[in-house]
Amino acid sequence: MGDTKKKIYEYLIEGATSGLSDEALYTYIVGRVSKANSKRIARAGFLALSDPTLTDRNVLNTIYALAIKHRLADSSAEEAEETAEERPRKPKASGAKASNSKAASLPLPDKKPKKS
Repeated sequence: MGDTKKKIYEYLIEGATSGLSDEALYTYIVGRVSKANSKRIARAGFLALSDPTLTDRNVLNTIYALAIKHRLADSSAEEAEETAEERPRKPKASGAKASNSKAASLPLPDKKPKKS
């Protein structure tokens, strides 16, 4: 285990056992480990969950919630970057307003539906 991840792991357990949770726990970790980021906190959190010496349910729930939150935040940011890279930007024609609605690009039906 790297030094940074080990420090994050230790402060994560220390903060959770002292009663910190969510943003307070995150702030506690980032304040003590300058290289802490969402990815590292999530990894250290999942490592802590696999620690057999941690048996306090409240501490485990707090660590789990923080790890999941930061794992999802990290993956959401990556997905947003990938989506932005995949979609090429089309230049807008001057004076014309483009519609972002899917309904605007769907074909209209040929016949009207019959009333029953």
